[in-house]
Amino acid sequence: MGLAGTGAVAIWHDIAPQGRTAFYDWHGNEHMPERVAIPGFRRGRRYVAIDADLEFFNLYEAASPEVLTGPDYLARLNDPTPWTVETVKHFRHVARSICRVAASLGPGQGGLAATLRYDVPADAEARHIETVTREVLPALLADKHVAGAHLLIADADASAVDTAERKARGEVNRIPRWIIVVEGWGDEARFMNHCAACLAADRLGPVDRPDAPGFYRLQATATPPG
Repeated sequence: MGLAGTGAVAIWHDIAPQGRTAFYDWHGNEHMPERVAIPGFRRGRRYVAIDADLEFFNLYEAASPEVLTGPDYLARLNDPTPWTVETVKHFRHVARSICRVAASLGPGQGGLAATLRYDVPADAEARHIETVTREVLPALLADKHVAGAHLLIADADASAVDTAERKARGEVNRIPRWIIVVEGWGDEARFMNHCAACLAADRLGPVDRPDAPGFYRLQATATPPG
């Protein structure tokens, strides 16, 4: 089944303690419904950390990468609602990437997620895609409690566009260039141990500055109206 399209927005962040209630109210009642109402957006999901460096992980799936660089999404980013402007001031340590889905394997979706952010030397990119697609993702899916495994590659230029919403947050985003997302539907400890083993640096080939895998559980899902 895999992801719901070939485009994805992956976002990690913390929230200042004084903004947590406002964040939950806004994100579930306005922001996620607003995003999935954009033509070409197919699903939004929010996860909260089990064991990760950043507390929240948000994944939006789109029909294609062109949806994410197109006028409808850009118009929303440049015309944030008053509620958005007020709430995003509480965001901290944002990492955000507009991506194409390079590979997406698996029979379904799961309520657990593991994410890995890293870089790949330019001369190793093609080989790395092959390694991840043919070896790493299938190894992850060898555990029948893993529902899906996906490789996302960021469009650095698109991710760096300086929109009104970004300016309202105040911080400059970090842009992870290479991302693996794993979904699971079983025991947390088993899922975490399996993902950590499969995502070890020596399994990935030549990579630069890999973060430790982050582990999350699903909090909310939104799909387009109708």
